[in-house]
Order: sequence, then C-alpha cells, then structure tokens
Amino acid sequence: MISRRSIVALQHRNFRLIWTGLLLSQTGSMMQNAGLLWHVSLLVPPDQKGWALGMVGLVRFLPIVVFSLVSGVVADAVNRRRLMLGTQAAAATVAVLLAILTFRGLSAVWPVYALAALGAAVGTFDLPARQALVPTLVPREHLPNAITLNMIMFQTASVAGPAIAGLLIATTGVAWVYVVNAMSFGFVIVALLMMRNVPGRRQSTEASPGSDEGRDDLSLHAALEGLRFVFRSPLIRSTMLLDFFATFFSSATALLPIFAQDILQVGPSGYGWLFAAPAVGAVVTSAALVPLAERIDHRGRALLWSIAGYGLATVVFGISKSFWLSFACLAATGVTDTVSAVLRSIIRNLETPDRLRGRMIGINMVFFVGGPQLGEFEAGAVANLFGAPFSVLSGGLGCLLATGWVAAATPMIRRYRGSGSPMMG
Repeated sequence: MISRRSIVALQHRNFRLIWTGLLLSQTGSMMQNAGLLWHVSLLVPPDQKGWALGMVGLVRFLPIVVFSLVSGVVADAVNRRRLMLGTQAAAATVAVLLAILTFRGLSAVWPVYALAALGAAVGTFDLPARQALVPTLVPREHLPNAITLNMIMFQTASVAGPAIAGLLIATTGVAWVYVVNAMSFGFVIVALLMMRNVPGRRQSTEASPGSDEGRDDLSLHAALEGLRFVFRSPLIRSTMLLDFFATFFSSATALLPIFAQDILQVGPSGYGWLFAAPAVGAVVTSAALVPLAERIDHRGRALLWSIAGYGLATVVFGISKSFWLSFACLAATGVTDTVSAVLRSIIRNLETPDRLRGRMIGINMVFFVGGPQLGEFEAGAVANLFGAPFSVLSGGLGCLLATGWVAAATPMIRRYRGSGSPMMG
C-alpha cells in the first residue's frame, strides 16, 4: 500500500495537474521517439541503416547546442507557464506535420530529419521552463519527492509509449503514432490553463554573489552569469560530465531497429518492448526510490556505481543474441540510470538558486540531452562501419572508462554525502 508520505508532492494541486498532464503527453512523445526511428529505418537502404539512425541523433543535437543557453535565459526571464503553453502547441504542430507527410506516402528521409530537428529546437525551450517550474509548485522539503515522482511519471510513459507504438506500427502504420502524440500535448495545455496562483520566481533574496541583485533578463550578462555559476560549482559541473559521458558512449537505443530487425528478428512488436525495456526497470526502481531517495547517505558513491552498472549492462546487451537476455540488460540500464538521474537531479535542484535554475537546466541540456543525441550519431557511424553489436559493446566499455576517470579526477563526487554536505566523510 502506498503511504501518503510517498506521494506527498501530489497533495499540491498545481503539481498534481502538471504531473498528470505530462504523464499522458510524455507517453505520446515516447511513442513518437520509437516510431520515428522505425520510420527512418524503413526509408533507407539496408546497408545505410546505421548512418541513417545515427543522423537522427545528430539533427536533434545541433538545436540543443545552438539554443540551450538562450532557452535557459528565457526560462529565467519570462513566465514559465506561458512559455510552456507555446512550446507544447509548437510540439503538437510538429507531430501533425509528421503525420500529414506520412499519410501522403513520404518516401524521402530528409523531411523526417528536418521535423526531428524542429521538434528538438522546441524541446530545448520547453525543458528548462518545465523543470524550473516544478520546484516552484512544491515546498522545498517536498522537492526530492516531486523529483522522484517525476521520474516515475517519465519512466511509466517510457514503458507505455514504445509498447503502444509497436502495436500501432504493426496494425495501423507509423502515421497514427504521430497522430496520437499530437493529441497528447493537449493534456499538458489543459493542465497549465487550470493552474491557480502559481508562485512567482524568487529573485533578489537568491541573487548569486557578484551578480546584479534580482536581475533576470534576456541579456548576455544573464547568460554569462548562468555559465559562471555552473562552471564554478564543482559538484554540479562533475555531475554534468558524468551525464554526458555515460549517455554519449552507451547510446544503444538508436540501434534498436537493427537489433529487432536483423539480429534478434522480433519485428515491430518486439522492437516496441525492447525500446520500453529500460523504462520497465526504471519504473520499478523509481517506485522503490520514492521512500528511499532521502535516506541514501553516500550519494556520490551511489551515483558512480550506478553509472558503472549502466555501462556494464550495455556491454552485455552488445554481445547478447537472446531476446530475453537483451530485454533484461536494457531493463538493467533503466534501473541504474534511474538511480543516477534521481541523485543528479536532487543535487542540482537543491544547490541551485531559483533565479538561476532555468539557466542551469539549459546548460545541462547540452550534457544530459545532447550527450545521448550525439552518442546516437557516434553509435550509428560505428555500427555502419563495424556492426551494431561492436558499436554497443565498445560504447559500454567507453562508459566504464569515462566513469572511472571522473571518479578519480573529482574526489568531491566520491565524498558527497547528502544535500549541502559535499565534503563530509
């Protein structure tokens, strides 16, 4: 039985609204992520699948690099709820365009790339606004619970979305995946419109040292202030590096169509379940972390070991020829990634002033969103040259080596024990 303490953040109406809306919207988005990769794999010759799938990551990565810092400044300078209303409507438009082109018999892959890039650009502005809004909807003491519940929401959507996408692709075609995703954005829009008394952002009392007190604007000064904060905070900077290296080297998701079609030979339904496997492990782990997240003492060590486990599971997936072993390995990546993601998010949110939170998240997007997108391009290129299994295997080993390097180079990470006490132990 779930205790009230385990879901305490949901007692706050505004958080409950956005959480529910995002659960439905993220399910649609995960459907589209899986459907788009499958779609691309059908539009290119078999010997070009690796490059073509990797290009999806590259075209999504470029807008992140271009807009991440700007989007963080915007999230700190404008009304975050209104910004989200615009980004959700724009994302729905991208999904509608994908559906229309697919229904009309799209035969070239470049329009899919163009719309994937446009969707990534929209997401670059949506994510800082969304993640910076959430901490203002709950008291500080309920923030770890809200972060964990958001992780459960995202991972639940990551299970349901690809599984539904696989069934839709097998029965009706990929176009309907885009249609359902377009409709799902309406739930977030309704939730945002139903919110009441959303608190304003705290400014002057949280101004960082050396900054213009309470200044939140769209200037270059504001952007540089965010950069200075992140790169002068060793703990935040190091968690971002761990984020980037782990996701860059272990980007197996982009190659799942190849594994499903050519190696495991399980078809679109099996592909949907493989795509959902990391989230299956993540949902179970997220549920366990609801009561445990605040009790983890050696957070730094737990973070490092979880990322190492992520790399090891990726290595085993790369050499597997069994569907169930592959499913288990992907589920294990979800388990370990969830532990590290929750810990990273708690550290960053608790140690970042609200007035700088959007900028911190915008900069972090280059690492935790850009890493896997750029990693997908690297994985696709290596897969096209040496095969998909070698690409995944070498990526997992790279993740292990990078984690060891960061752990050795950053003693603060190894010694971190709970919020606000990085040097204890």
